[in-house]
Order: sequence, then structure tokens, then C-alpha cells
Amino acid sequence: MNEKRVSQQLRSFERLLNTYEGKEPLSRFLTLFFKENKQMGSNDRRTLSRWVYNYFRLGKALADWPFLERLTVAEYLCAAESDVVALFNPVLADSIGEEIDKKLHLLSELFPFNIDDVFPLIKDASTGLEPQRFLKSLFQQPKLFIRIHPGAENVVKNCLTRNNLHYESVDSHCLALDNGVKLDQYAEIKGAYEVQDRSSQQTSTYFEAKAGEKWWDACAASGGKSLLLMQTYPGVDLLVSDVRSSILRNLDERFEQAAIKHYRRKIIDLTKDPSVILGDETFDGIILDAPCSGSGTWGRTPEMMQHFNSRRLQYFVELQRAILENTVRHLKANKPLVYITCSMYRQENEEQIAFAEKLGLTVERMTLLKGYEHRADTMFVARLIKRS
Repeated sequence: MNEKRVSQQLRSFERLLNTYEGKEPLSRFLTLFFKENKQMGSNDRRTLSRWVYNYFRLGKALADWPFLERLTVAEYLCAAESDVVALFNPVLADSIGEEIDKKLHLLSELFPFNIDDVFPLIKDASTGLEPQRFLKSLFQQPKLFIRIHPGAENVVKNCLTRNNLHYESVDSHCLALDNGVKLDQYAEIKGAYEVQDRSSQQTSTYFEAKAGEKWWDACAASGGKSLLLMQTYPGVDLLVSDVRSSILRNLDERFEQAAIKHYRRKIIDLTKDPSVILGDETFDGIILDAPCSGSGTWGRTPEMMQHFNSRRLQYFVELQRAILENTVRHLKANKPLVYITCSMYRQENEEQIAFAEKLGLTVERMTLLKGYEHRADTMFVARLIKRS
């Protein structure tokens, strides 16, 4: 261990923390921060990136502690070895290689540490979520999941094997890899797969679409669910919409790469009456991947836990209800609306389904996809049928 190097890195880390205001994703901030601090070598960049992600994995726990003490606890929970822990807390260093349960027990004995303090509003979790398992999962980086395009399974797997990239097959199209693998450097598999979380891929079982049916992906964003629909159920007549024109351009690029040409796209603000644009058009199925807190994905973006509160949650609840109300009027009778969130809060999940029932929808099935069991995102999905 080079104590002088660690001290220099800690000074840079403190400056990084003081600079980051949470107004942009941490990953984007780090890219700009390192670009402005080109004197940092690759080892410094890797170390600071690890430290800051681990630091934010503490969420709201020990919020008033000085940054160094807090980083030491974060490193202890998230790493199997750490120069910071070795230098500043020999007691913790002796057990840093233990399982997470033993680490948590020791922390609760030594410090005023309570795992329930980590995650904001954990008491508002959806039915079926196991809070302790969910919270423990936050101290580990989720895996990278990809969905292989139909017919490209051998090409992708052969490439991974040839380049000594370990993967696990979840099913015939879904692979799990270590996070941080840079697949975009392998030109031979470009366009043969999509980066898509395991839980997100599972939502396709709720579509049950048929060739020739008209479907609307109402909050399409960059098109992950749309691609999943079109590649699982070819022949669907698809409309995609989003309020952001820039993100629909990303969708166009992804569709072009996947050789999907037959679809329509519209810019629609679903907080307003969409009939101004859609007229009286109705659909055989609607995918509503609703804007949400994203709380089921905070294992990937732990910085989000710092400032989230009940006021922000209520903002998403009201937004989702407005969008539900405006989309359901364009659904044909006896046809499905598939409601999806990447949230673990019941207010965005079960309580929104209860609201949807008042709009004339009946629940056919719904579930909380417990991604924390697989180092994946936790999501909610429901298939609702419009009553005649």
C-alpha cells in the first residue's frame, strides 16, 4: 500500500464529492470530472469511481458523518479489501472478507448504523418485497444483462467465449455478464444484442400480442420495450411515442440497427389529451412503461438515494395517474394495457393498479419482479384488461 498515494486520492475524492451536486447522473458527472482533471491516471480514476459509488450505496445512513469515516464504512460493506479500511479502521479491516450479514452485525455493534436508514421510504415497499434482502443487494453492483437478437445466439456466445468473457445463460436469449464489460469493442456482434436488464426482459411475457394487431408503446423512450415487443411478436403494427424528440431519435437508431423498419412514431405529451394527435384511433394493446422513481434500479445509480423524499414520490404518482387516464381512452374494449415501472414503491405499483381499476380496467395478473434475487433490477408489471 502506498499511503501517500491513498492520501492524494482522498483529497481528490473530497473535491469530487464537494463538486457533485446531484443534478445529473453520477456516471455523466464522472466523465466530465475526469476530463477536466487529466492529470489523474487510470488507477486514480478507477479508485475514485469505486469509492464514490460505494459511498453513495450507504444512501441516507450515517448522513451526518465526516466523509472519511463514511467512506470507510462504505468500503467495508461493499469491498473484500480496501486500503481505506486498512489505514483508518483496523478493527473493520480484520473482518472485511466476511459475508455481508456478519459485516452488518459488527457495524450495528460498533456504530449507530441501521440498514433500514440506507433506503428512503423503505416502509413504502410493494407487497412481496423482502426489505432485508433488497437492502443487502444494494451493497453489490448489479450484473450486466444482454438480450440476444433472434438468430444471433451462436455468433454472440462464440464471440464471448473466444475473448474469455465469462457469461451465464439465463435463457436462450438472455445472458448475464460482469458489470463493466465493454461489449461495444467487439465489432462482430454489433447490432446482434441489446443491453437490457433481466427483469425488463421478463415483462415480454405480459404482452401476448398477435401479428396484425395495433399496439402503442406510449412512453417508448429509447425503445427497449418496443424492440422487445417487435422481436418477440413479429408482425405487430406499432406506434411509438414520447414527449422528447431527442430520445425518439435514439429509438430510430436502435430500430435501424435491429433492421426494424415498419413502425410509426409521434411526439405526444401524455399529461395532456392525446386525442389532439391520435384523433379517435384505438389500439389492441398498450405498453405503458411509466415514468417513475426508478427506485428498483438504484443499485446501478445509488446516488439517487441521497435526495429522494416523499414529495418526489408524490410527483411521480400524480404523473402516472395523468398518463394512465389519458392512454386508457385509446385502448379497445377487452384488450390489454401492460403497466410497467422500475419501482419498488407500492404507491407507484399496487396503488396505481387500484386507480386503474376505477378507469375501467380489470387486473388479469401482476407481479413484483424481484431483481435483487439475481443481481438485477426490481420492477413491477401488470396486465390489465379494459372492460366493455
